[in-house]
Amino acid sequence: MPDIRVSAAVIVDATGRVLVVRKQGTTRFMQPGGKPEPGETPAQTLIRELDEELALRIDEAALRPLGTFVSAAANEPDHRVVADAFALRAEADQVIVQAELAELRWLERGDVDSVPLAPLSIEHLLPIAWA
Repeated sequence: MPDIRVSAAVIVDATGRVLVVRKQGTTRFMQPGGKPEPGETPAQTLIRELDEELALRIDEAALRPLGTFVSAAANEPDHRVVADAFALRAEADQVIVQAELAELRWLERGDVDSVPLAPLSIEHLLPIAWA
């Protein structure tokens, strides 16, 4: 199975809600982030993607590395996603849907069954956020 390398953000607000986003033309929500450009570190990728997708400007010192996680890709059949994940805090008034995003949602634990989520979110990232 081919791998898709990404950086992903586990963004939690002060009340413990977790931010997920849905890209245009897709049905599943996932953590914000994206694919690296040549020469970028995982943290640099995430900082660029958060600025492009959410107008969220952060410093690398705000990122807490969580590790690397592997799941089935949400939008590319027969591919795996390999995600370098980072945790950070942000609030709803700090993020704006832009670029290729269609919408965002702030999830509480009870929302998980009512929102179509990417395997990476379900299997790895949301459990970490609410640990």
